[in-house]
Amino acid sequence: MPRTRKGAARRQSKVRWFKQAKGNRGNRSKNWRTVKQTVIRSGVYATRDRRLVKRDYRQLWITRISAACQMRDINYSRFISGLKKVSITLNRKMLSEIAIADPETFDQIVDQVKAAA
Repeated sequence: MPRTRKGAARRQSKVRWFKQAKGNRGNRSKNWRTVKQTVIRSGVYATRDRRLVKRDYRQLWITRISAACQMRDINYSRFISGLKKVSITLNRKMLSEIAIADPETFDQIVDQVKAAA
């Protein structure tokens, strides 16, 4: 009996790889070996950058809160420690949204924090 080879299965597998490499320039979307390297590397970048996005957003929220606190004569670290003393459990994302969209409410929060300190 003759030896069988992959045939259609191999072609289908390569098509999946080439679809993932679509949009790259030159051999990065045409050459089989380069396509494999490109797709693997892009997966590594995607995994890394999912974490970096979270880090960048947290940094942005902290910057916004810090700016809002400076306008109210309190620094960021005292504000955060005061929140813990007063038992206000708002995360940094919500605090930055409040500071931008509803400054009166943020003023009330700051007043509570200053009273506790």
